[in-house]
Amino acid sequence: MPVDPAKLAALQKKSGAQSGGKGTPRRPGKKVAGRNISEDEKKLSATLKKFNAQEITGISEVNMFKEDGTVLHFPKVHVEGSVPANTFAISGPSQQKDIAELIPDILPQMGQDALLQLQQAAVQFSKLQEQAKKAAAAGGSDAAKEAGDDEIPNLVENFEDNVE
Repeated sequence: MPVDPAKLAALQKKSGAQSGGKGTPRRPGKKVAGRNISEDEKKLSATLKKFNAQEITGISEVNMFKEDGTVLHFPKVHVEGSVPANTFAISGPSQQKDIAELIPDILPQMGQDALLQLQQAAVQFSKLQEQAKKAAAAGGSDAAKEAGDDEIPNLVENFEDNVE
């Protein structure tokens, strides 16, 4: 059977534009590549329901201390938890802050380990200050002289008294 090439080209062009009709395959709609946040929240809430998690009231903020000295700070927080499953969910907007920014507010929240770590950091800092002053007095570099200009007083209070 002879095929006219012009007619064949016209049919191929037309079949690319054809979206429906008899004999054409049905194609599903395109799916969005990105995940929707509300879907994740629905899955999380369904999982928390399985654990019988209850909302924990009375928590106004949450601070998570990292080993690098920064704090993950949740100012407005929603906490759900299941004590038997040892599962807790913290949700809300978070900010990553330096521990120095939150010092006055978080002293009552800090544990014994964190207080000891803070005291050790203060001692190390004071030693560095003394070394910088000695280097500046001995005619050290300009950077050492500038470091000596920013005098920071030593910590004289015991933080453990404030915690109790």
